[in-house]
Amino acid sequence: MRAAEVVRGIRWYVRGVMGEDAYEKYLAHAATVHGEGATVMTEREFWRDRTDRQDTAPEGRCC
Repeated sequence: MRAAEVVRGIRWYVRGVMGEDAYEKYLAHAATVHGEGATVMTEREFWRDRTDRQDTAPEGRCC
């Protein structure tokens, strides 16, 4: 395994743990479930909605 592949794997893992890939997962889900022509939130709208939902219904998290 080359160093670049290791770094890429670590980056993928950390993004998943930190939730940074949530918007990409949302887009993939919307395309799969609702079809390619579905109206989706912009990235800014997605993160605003996500933080609003977390603030109104907090789940277990560190901070």
